Amino acid sequence: MNWQAIIPLLIFLAIISIIGIWASKYVRTTNSFLQEYFLGGRSLGGFVLAMTMVTTYGSASSFLSGPGAAYNEGLGWVLLSMSQLVTGYFVLMILGKKFAIVTRKYKAVTIVDFLKERYQSKWVVILSALSILLFLFAAMSAQWIGGGRLIQSLTGLSYLSSLLIFSISILVYVIIGGFRSIALTDAIQGIVMVFGTLILLIGVIIAGGGLPQIISDMAAENPNLITPFGAEGTLTPAYVSSFWVLVGVGVVALPQIAVRTMSYKNSRSMHRAIIISTLVVGFIMLNMHLIGALSRPVLPGIEVGDTVMPLVAQEVLPNWLTGIVLAAPMAAIMTTVNSLLLLVSSTIVKDVYLNYIEPKAEEKRVRSLSMGITALLGIIVVLLSLNPPDLIIWLNLFSMGGLEAAFIWPIVLGLYWNKGNKYGALTSMIIGAGSYIVFENFYPQPFGMHSVVTAIVLSLMGYVLTSLATNRTISR
Repeated sequence: MNWQAIIPLLIFLAIISIIGIWASKYVRTTNSFLQEYFLGGRSLGGFVLAMTMVTTYGSASSFLSGPGAAYNEGLGWVLLSMSQLVTGYFVLMILGKKFAIVTRKYKAVTIVDFLKERYQSKWVVILSALSILLFLFAAMSAQWIGGGRLIQSLTGLSYLSSLLIFSISILVYVIIGGFRSIALTDAIQGIVMVFGTLILLIGVIIAGGGLPQIISDMAAENPNLITPFGAEGTLTPAYVSSFWVLVGVGVVALPQIAVRTMSYKNSRSMHRAIIISTLVVGFIMLNMHLIGALSRPVLPGIEVGDTVMPLVAQEVLPNWLTGIVLAAPMAAIMTTVNSLLLLVSSTIVKDVYLNYIEPKAEEKRVRSLSMGITALLGIIVVLLSLNPPDLIIWLNLFSMGGLEAAFIWPIVLGLYWNKGNKYGALTSMIIGAGSYIVFENFYPQPFGMHSVVTAIVLSLMGYVLTSLATNRTISR
């Protein structure tokens, strides 16, 4: 076991856990448990808001599978990955002030709270909750697998032992600390992600003999590795462009991202977060995927894409620095895991239990149920992660596409189009999620694009046409 690399990583995990546990004092002393536990009291400043958005979005898929895909596909995947540059800007500009004002008016704590008040429909709530549970379990499993693999590749422990270490380090502070502990640890982990990716990129370039030499080696192996079209020429313009929807503008519909636009304290914080998040996302995503692509000549023959980043770090960096740098992907995984875990917990407790099972439950019961459900969900995801695929990016992208197809129009048009109604929302969600699952299983690239594009177009038609038709019928 590489103790020089392991000890810095363990110290990092300990520091994050201590900060998260310290933040739990706000949960213990608050007068409004739900607002504090699930939204941090709506008091985030610009820097923390930006970092919690960036780190929630930058996940195991981004830090492990993203470089793994770039390793396999070359510089074309780096170009594709930069469609993520607009995420923070687009989410905060589209939802931003209006969403914050409306959700405060509704006293909404979750995305489903907003949909419930906007559409006044039990079925919209139930369908939303089911969509979150279905697609986010896939996303959470991807993060858990990524955390387990990272610790496994660094320590030499078995995958199961690594998975358990990762799970315990996450669950303790998320269960007791809630949203604020997540946001504070996200801010620190975001800084680690920025510097970790920069150090590793420099290390890879030096180990490869400089950029000109690395590019020359890639071209000698396969000229397609230095083109926009990928190693096998499969990254067509239509397919790459569709990723601007999947990992760019469509992110506005991800509940784990959208809920953060409820949590800032004032307009100044939002404006500052737009600038910071755009710069940080661009910097991190470019660095990470360049690391993957440029590592191919440095360490050829890696078969499991998810292990590219930890293996390359151990190859090109001193042992003591490896542990510090690998805290960056660990930070990305931890921040996404804790956000998804809390989101699914809030869906079960706030959106289903308090709405339809026991609306007048005492706060003490809500508190214990929230923490218990969060712990149970963590255990379930551990069990689902015991048999991992080779590249978890596809699990994560499946989750993203499903959530976007289900939620984008009920959220965005529900916010800006008064004629949208519950019938349009239900139709949009059913068509969006249903068609996405069908396309992914039977026809994954309709018209040469990622299936999420077609699903989103169909769900838009369903929302608009059904809303107009039912409004006309009701008015008669």
